[in-house]
Amino acid sequence: MSAHNDIETQLAAYNAENTKFVAGNAAAGTRARKALAELAKAVKARRNEITAEKAARAEAKAKA
Repeated sequence: MSAHNDIETQLAAYNAENTKFVAGNAAAGTRARKALAELAKAVKARRNEITAEKAARAEAKAKA
């Protein structure tokens, strides 16, 4: 579940930086974009975890 935790962490970081950016802090925009890039990486990792788990479940079900 580490990818899930990464998603939550990066989403929180993005929300914090986006709030600062909307308030007028231009540097926070760069940090918000970085958080979004990290969020995308975590989402891809979680998708791969889910796919692997689904395949393992299907394989176990086929053997049963």
